[in-house]
Amino acid sequence: MRTRLNGLAITILAALCAQASIAQEVAAVAPSSESIESPADDATSSPEATIEVFHTGLLAIMKDAKKLGFQGRIDKLTPLMDETFDLDFMASKTVGRHWRKLSEDEKLRWEKTFTRFTTANYAGRFTGFTGEEFVTLGVEDAAKGTRVVLTKIVIPSEEDVQLNYRVIERNGEWKVIDVYLNGTVSELALRRSEYSSALKREGFDELVASVETKIEDLKSKGLAEG
Repeated sequence: MRTRLNGLAITILAALCAQASIAQEVAAVAPSSESIESPADDATSSPEATIEVFHTGLLAIMKDAKKLGFQGRIDKLTPLMDETFDLDFMASKTVGRHWRKLSEDEKLRWEKTFTRFTTANYAGRFTGFTGEEFVTLGVEDAAKGTRVVLTKIVIPSEEDVQLNYRVIERNGEWKVIDVYLNGTVSELALRRSEYSSALKREGFDELVASVETKIEDLKSKGLAEG
């Protein structure tokens, strides 16, 4: 199935893929055994359907991006991201082993901050529609009961970009827990490299403050550009 995607999404891919050397130094971020559940036989969705619904939702937002404006895109993206991604799980993995040392209040604060940043980042990048297409290629089994949904972005007059989603079944629904750029570069590993190092070097409050600053920068830029 093909779904058209905003051309500015490619800037996200370029920025993350430029950090591929970092990802190669970071072990692949796999769900821990205590956090994983075997897929249920009565799952009400499929891995492919989860990703295609997500892409369709993005398409609708992109087509109406200028009318919605930055805050409008956030308002639309928030439930879409919540339905598609296991953001709390991803938040815990981005700080690595430091997660266990955080208090319950700190964990909740970090989950909310990470979710807000992820949503604002999408809202700041997906700002229009310029002819790209998402193509779903299939699904493969992965470690610990997960699946990888294989997709690519077809870019007019350029090479295709491979974009794969690792998903896990949660309570009958498939949720994204990582995104692989060019098929191998783990976004979660990149975030973990950045955030766990900052947490160790500067402390929890400084890490949160730095991400909050990034969110405000995205908002300021987004509101200025529309």
